[in-house]
Amino acid sequence: MRIGLIGTGRIGTFHAAALARRPEVDSLVVADVDSARAADLAARLGATAAPSVDALFAPGAAGVDALVITAATSAHAPLIARGARAGLPVFCEKPIALDLPGTLAALAEVESAGTILQLGFQRRFDAGYAAARAAVRSGRLGRLHTVRAMTSDPAPPPAAYLPLSGGLYRDCLVHDFDILRWVTGREVTEVYATGSDAGPAMFREAGDVDTAAVVLTLDDGTLATATATRCNGAGYDVRMELAGEADQIAVGVHARTPLTSAEPDGPGAPDKPWPGFLERFAPAYEAELAAFVDVVRGELANPCDGREALHALRIAEACELSRAERRVVRLAEIAGA
Repeated sequence: MRIGLIGTGRIGTFHAAALARRPEVDSLVVADVDSARAADLAARLGATAAPSVDALFAPGAAGVDALVITAATSAHAPLIARGARAGLPVFCEKPIALDLPGTLAALAEVESAGTILQLGFQRRFDAGYAAARAAVRSGRLGRLHTVRAMTSDPAPPPAAYLPLSGGLYRDCLVHDFDILRWVTGREVTEVYATGSDAGPAMFREAGDVDTAAVVLTLDDGTLATATATRCNGAGYDVRMELAGEADQIAVGVHARTPLTSAEPDGPGAPDKPWPGFLERFAPAYEAELAAFVDVVRGELANPCDGREALHALRIAEACELSRAERRVVRLAEIAGA
C-alpha cells in the first residue's frame, strides 16, 4: 500500500512515523508546502518526499492509494474534497472545517464520490474511553445520570494560532463533545455554555476564552458537564467521570494525572505529569492510523466517519451561540442535523 501524507508539522511528523512502522504500508510519501521540511522528514523515516502536494494526486502508479491530511486547518476541507474527487480514501485530523458551511460542503464531496473519510478523534481509540463505553453499554453502571468531562492544556498556544483555531469550543472541547456521544451512545439535545477571558490578553484580543464550562442535556435526560482551559500549569489533564445508579467510573485517573489530593493521606503530585496530548494519547494515535490502514484494505468498517465530526461541531456551534447570547441553546437550532 502506498500512502501519501500532507503536512509535516508536529502531528504530521508523529503520524508519518506511525505509518512508516506499519508493515502493510509499502511506501510512504510525504508532502508539505515547506518542501525542505518534507524532505527532512522523509530522510529521517526512509520515506519519499513528493516534489509538491499536487504530485500526490497524480493518477496511476505515480499517485497514492490513500491520503492522510495533517496540514493546516484551513487546508483540510479543500484537500478532503480533492481526495474525494480523486477517489482516494482519506484520513484527516479534525476539524473538517471551522464552520458548518465548509464542513457540509466537504462532506457533500465525499458522499457524491462515494469515498471514505475517517476523522481523527483519537480518544475513541484510547483504552480508558473504550472501557468506559463498554461499561455503559453493558449496563454495569445502571442508569447513567451524570457525566463530567474535562480537557486542560498545560499552557496556552502561540498567540498567532488563536484566530485560526476556531475558539476553545471548536478546537478543544469538540473532543469532549465527540467522546461524550461515543461513550454514552446518546445525543445532546441542549447546551448552556459560558467562558472566561480573564487570563492572558491574547485571548481577549482574539475574541476567544481561555477557560470554558458547558452543561449539556442528553436525549435520555442524562446531565453532562464539560470544562476546558488553556492554563493548567500542573500538566495536561484529560478525564471523564461517569456516574450511574449502580456504579461510578473514571477515565484518565492514573499515575501521571496532574492532580494533587488535598487530603492528608491522599496521593501527592505525580513525578511525571503528562506534558501534552501527543504523550498522553500516543497509543490512541497509533491505533487510529492502524484502523485507517485496515479500512483502506477493506478489513474494517470506518470507525469515525465525517458525519461524526459534523455532530461534534454542531454541539460546539451551539456552545458559541449560548455563550454569546447567554441562554440555553437547543441543538435543533443549529443547521446540519
